[in-house]
Amino acid sequence: MTETSVEAAAEMGKVLELAHPDFLRLVLARALRDVMEGEVGHRCGAGYGERSEERVNSRNGYRDRSFETRLGSVKLEVPKLREGSYFPSFLNPRRRWEQAFVNVVGEAYVLGVSTRKVEGLVASMGAKGMSKSEVSRMAAELDRQVDEFRQRRLERNYPYLWLDALYLKVREGGRVVSKAVLVAYGVAETGEREVVGCRVADGEMQDAWAAFLSDLLRRGLRGVQLVISDSHQGLRGAVRATLNGVSWQRCIVHFMRNVLSRVPKTAQAFAAAALRTVFSQPSESLAKEALGKAAELLDQKFPAAAAVLREGEEDVLTYMSFPERHWRQIRSTNPLERLNREIRRRTDVIGIFPNSAAALRLIVMLLVEQNDEWTVGRRYFSLESMAALQQKPPTALEAKREASAV
Repeated sequence: MTETSVEAAAEMGKVLELAHPDFLRLVLARALRDVMEGEVGHRCGAGYGERSEERVNSRNGYRDRSFETRLGSVKLEVPKLREGSYFPSFLNPRRRWEQAFVNVVGEAYVLGVSTRKVEGLVASMGAKGMSKSEVSRMAAELDRQVDEFRQRRLERNYPYLWLDALYLKVREGGRVVSKAVLVAYGVAETGEREVVGCRVADGEMQDAWAAFLSDLLRRGLRGVQLVISDSHQGLRGAVRATLNGVSWQRCIVHFMRNVLSRVPKTAQAFAAAALRTVFSQPSESLAKEALGKAAELLDQKFPAAAAVLREGEEDVLTYMSFPERHWRQIRSTNPLERLNREIRRRTDVIGIFPNSAAALRLIVMLLVEQNDEWTVGRRYFSLESMAALQQKPPTALEAKREASAV
């Protein structure tokens, strides 16, 4: 480097050092935009607006995303692709989760509740010497992000809402207790998936679910046409109390397990085959006919299973009154299982959480990262199929509102 170059670099350093933070954020935003355009151009095989025989993909607009830096929050416009998804290389999708993980094991160590397993984790992550002040500072920053995510306004309609619960072990009052983590996932009117809420509760009693759903309504939840969940009584009661008139889909996977639990193992393959024919039908009328035949077959030797099958007929076939292109995803809670397995894999490493706040901190950071990936990924349902959903006949609650308005 020449003497002139050294002097120029030194002068530029002074300018940047004395510059206003707004100017620095603008410089950073432009640099990151160039990085993203370069990466997307490479993925597409051609630059923006460029005609090329080597082109393999094309752009499809932008998504807004905030990027937290030492200079403050930088607004990014992340390019979208017509095929597949793009996530900028300079964004680490697991950064928040790793911070939460370090905080959990650090807090466990400071509070003196760590097991040998947790102590090993603390040491391996270089957190063995974490002081109480360091843990508190990290916890305060993470709690700010957790509260911001959990209290954000829900600005869109969410026609589909999945409700689920996970159980964790937490120390409370000198004892280890089981806590339920209530989670709500939605598909917005644009066909995009979103984590809409999360809360730690003592269990799945009706009042716990009702408080959770009431909070979602307070934050702006609207437009729900179908709730998908298992048949937990507390959950069902809360849905009726807070989302009265909204259709409910009983998860067919949990339902089949309930039926098969009344059948000896030697006959479960036969019973499962009969049940699968019900959910492979192209219409609700044919599905009900197949269900009736399956119940008659089970009646001969397994009347208890047949009774469960008949009792759940209406609830497990609700999905058939919605657009057929959505049936596979909305008839069960299976779309959430991959995410649930990932959450369990991460929380199993901790074992016992030092308190409920630490558990919520870790779970929410995982959900935030998943939400980011869904935001820059492809739509779960196409806009065309979501438009068909808008033409669906109104629910009982919607019809009642329309009648009262007249």
